[in-house]
Amino acid sequence: MPETLLKVRNLNAWYGESYILHDLNLDVHRGEVVTLLGRNGSGKTTTLKTIMGMLKLHTGSVTFAGQDMLKLSSDEVARSGIALCPEERGIFASLSVEENLLLPPVLQAGGMTSDEIYQLFPILKERAASQGTHLSGGEQQMLAIARILRTGATLLLLDEPTEGLAPVIIEQIGSILSEIKKRGFTVLLVEQNFYFASSIADRHYVMEEGHVIDEIKNTELEQNTEKLKNYLGI
Repeated sequence: MPETLLKVRNLNAWYGESYILHDLNLDVHRGEVVTLLGRNGSGKTTTLKTIMGMLKLHTGSVTFAGQDMLKLSSDEVARSGIALCPEERGIFASLSVEENLLLPPVLQAGGMTSDEIYQLFPILKERAASQGTHLSGGEQQMLAIARILRTGATLLLLDEPTEGLAPVIIEQIGSILSEIKKRGFTVLLVEQNFYFASSIADRHYVMEEGHVIDEIKNTELEQNTEKLKNYLGI
């Protein structure tokens, strides 16, 4: 059996009085790419934020590499080996590409070197001296992913990495994530683009109203396509 790197059990979470996650359960095995699929408002981003320690009103358990995460602050979660790439990307406009890349500290061994990152993202090497605001949306997304690969994180939480990007850039992002997986990283991916998700993921969890309503292996997508389209409204 593959090693379960992340285990979420009976997770409930609130924003103030708004009850967002309802007894959420999921597993992510080491070396997998797993997607959270669902319509807007289903709780996907909240799931990532709660795992990351950014949402404090919660019950249940989140275990990463055998350690209880819900007792930790967000910086302690990061130091344990989890990194979040948010939908808004968080690129610093006043810093160059290289300065953005080098800004996060290396938190543990195993991260990629700058040279390895530039090999994986050659466009970032070409644009190393450019300011963050001068990058295209796709280049900013690549920089946001590249930046966390230096830190030594082994589990990457990616929130809508293809949002607003052109098809050719989405294809490049897919190739990059496939290469990241080959290098041993584990990815939990929030994604609206079902076709992109199906090109890179091992398994898919479908969320609705704050809980998981189905789990579909990528190898079983063909026989479940119509059901999944109905879930997602596509």
